[in-house]
Amino acid sequence: MKSTPLHVAFAFVAMGGWAIFANSTHAMPKPLLAGLVQGSISAALTLFLKRTVDWMRPRFSYGTGHVAPALIASLASAMLLVTAHLLVGTPEVARTIAVPLLVSASYIFTYNFLSQHRSEDTTHD
Repeated sequence: MKSTPLHVAFAFVAMGGWAIFANSTHAMPKPLLAGLVQGSISAALTLFLKRTVDWMRPRFSYGTGHVAPALIASLASAMLLVTAHLLVGTPEVARTIAVPLLVSASYIFTYNFLSQHRSEDTTHD
């Protein structure tokens, strides 16, 4: 389960599939295009969210480091998703990005919080 390519492929298929479903009441190729865009962005975010938060965390004070890196990464993800879907004409932008954004934000906030505490535990040993 530590396979990065597997995680990236899963993100592409799961979130791209969600986007197709979220836009399924619209004529093709709109749902397919939404799925390709969402799947591609989700795959890329799977690669880069963790690295970005790991890079940002030490640049913030202890308290701020619990929230700021994940918040910044989540807001940047939301802006990227909205912009990309508007540019390609995705009919159901809010519905399309709701699940992927919730999943990625939940993951990155949890990861950042736990990583902050993990690094704190190792400095006190």
